[in-house]
Amino acid sequence: METIDFEKMNGLVPAIIQDADTRQVLMMGYMNPEAYEKTIQTKHVTFWSRSRQCLWTKGETSGNYLNLVSIKPDCDADTLLVKVHPDGPTCHTGTDTCWGEENTASPLLFLTQLQNLVDSRRDTLPEGSYTTTLFRDGLNRMAQKVGEEALEAVIEAVNGTDERLIYETSDMLYHLLVLLSSKHIRIEQVVSELQSRHQPGWKKH
Repeated sequence: METIDFEKMNGLVPAIIQDADTRQVLMMGYMNPEAYEKTIQTKHVTFWSRSRQCLWTKGETSGNYLNLVSIKPDCDADTLLVKVHPDGPTCHTGTDTCWGEENTASPLLFLTQLQNLVDSRRDTLPEGSYTTTLFRDGLNRMAQKVGEEALEAVIEAVNGTDERLIYETSDMLYHLLVLLSSKHIRIEQVVSELQSRHQPGWKKH
């Protein structure tokens, strides 16, 4: 067990539950050493119920388990951040979170997830993958595909429909991610560059 200060609150520590994908905070409970160990062993988040004075695994009745992704203490070792993949609503009232909020992520986060997949294809080159084919064809072909898809997007913008423009722009973004991945550049680095352009004093290179 990591060094966790269970003594500060008489044997308990707060456990903040966060969706590992959306980063949405789902609920907060308390763990004692036994709840912590059971969470690690079963991969289902388990708490200490202060009202019932016993261990309880979230979802053991409803089936809405909190599947453990990671768990770590904060800087003072007296609060836990528990990242999970939830099975269904977290709150007993039926809502996604205990604050009545929807557990949804910004669609923009999918770009990170997609590049993670593209990076994995680059590193493992699984057979039957179109992305693998692009990496094997080399940098020039990847750059060419970005240009081709960008041109098709421009054509749809000028003479096509909004639906086709979205379709072709999606192709362009995907091939751009592959090109960036081939250079070991992350989409987050591109976003950081865009953010820097909004800082006072930014000058074009």
